Amino acid sequence: MATPHGTSGPPLFGRGSWPEVRRIGDILRTETVGGLLLLGAAVLALGWANSPWGDAYRSLGGTHLGPARWHLDLTVAQWAADGLLAIFFFVAGLELKREFVAGDLRDPRRAALPVAAAVGGMALPALIYLAINLGTTTGDPTGWAIPTATDIAFALAVLGVISTHLPAAMRTFLLTLAVVDDLIAILIIALFYTGSLDPVPLVLALVPLALFALLVQRRVRAWWLLLPLAAATWVLVHRSGVHATVAGVLLAFTVPVARAPRRPHRLDKAASGPGLAEHFEHRFRPLSAGVAVPVFAFFAAGVSVAGAGGLATSLRQPVTVGVVVGLVIGKALGVFGATWLTQRFTRARLAVGLSWWDVFGLALLAGVGFTVSLLVGELAFGAGSVLDDHTKIGVLLGSLLSAALATVVLRARNRHYRDLRAEEERDTDADGVPDAYESDQR
Repeated sequence: MATPHGTSGPPLFGRGSWPEVRRIGDILRTETVGGLLLLGAAVLALGWANSPWGDAYRSLGGTHLGPARWHLDLTVAQWAADGLLAIFFFVAGLELKREFVAGDLRDPRRAALPVAAAVGGMALPALIYLAINLGTTTGDPTGWAIPTATDIAFALAVLGVISTHLPAAMRTFLLTLAVVDDLIAILIIALFYTGSLDPVPLVLALVPLALFALLVQRRVRAWWLLLPLAAATWVLVHRSGVHATVAGVLLAFTVPVARAPRRPHRLDKAASGPGLAEHFEHRFRPLSAGVAVPVFAFFAAGVSVAGAGGLATSLRQPVTVGVVVGLVIGKALGVFGATWLTQRFTRARLAVGLSWWDVFGLALLAGVGFTVSLLVGELAFGAGSVLDDHTKIGVLLGSLLSAALATVVLRARNRHYRDLRAEEERDTDADGVPDAYESDQR
């Protein structure tokens, strides 16, 4: 897979603007730490669920908390999936809006590649899953969306563990691919995995949502005003039958990205500081990556192999096979194929120093699906069901295989990445901005 030559089009995986690269670098560091916590929570859950104390683990997750009169008498595991993951989707919504309003992805030419790769990485795994599960007596096509999601925290944790010197542009591509992937997952959950819909609470949810929007548009940051409105929106969306995590996205989309305009004859401190979306993202991303997602993973990943009928039995089930093949093969071929088609029809070329092996390694890493895949499995089959157990085994096995294969490919190229990074550091001048970025801006 050699790097194509020529100058007929813009480079694929070229450098973005320097401020955007620095911002995404900060995000990647947070997500990498969160990914390691996620891995630890999943391993702990698996160990506990398959230990002699497995009943205590299942009893903990099944403990009911909350007021029944508000339809919030949920189990601890449901609170993790519906409540804590709303924080995760709130941060994902903030990142989505920032990327397409003020980030490099506001440029359609830059947005085309990760959007195409995300769509390819969603469509092919879904088709593979359906092909395996349709027409079988034990299969269930309801879970077609399970292998379509990429878990950015888990994927970045893999990069951290293998200590690869993957170029910043490739890491940025992986992050933006995951951001678009999250958007598609949000739409799938809202459109295909909503049960009985009660329109009255959904309409009522517009009231606290509108008040929240009014306050944030005025750059109000008072938590004692915003949090009750956000909680009311979440409760009403949850009551309507739409998955409550959608409330997090709706709230995020109301937050302004741009900084407050300067007012005449007065020094407006907000004008010189970060925008409100950046402020909220800075506050809530550590909570999402360090608490919300690991806690959800702890309660979602603890599948008892014996409870699923045994590992050998589970691996013969179409649901498990569809998830594994969808993540390992479908994701890799979908992302890689869409990237190749993008360069084929736009006459673009790979950035200098990269080859199609790098793209293939990243496409394999996109098959690491965890948080959203486990959530969709619960929505499709019901938490704690036999098919949900098969889903968990498929997600865990598929993610591990994708991570292992990506490790082989990316580690083989690691010396080349290290040389590229060393060259970039030599070109960095006194202001801390690499010369290559300055030349790009010129």
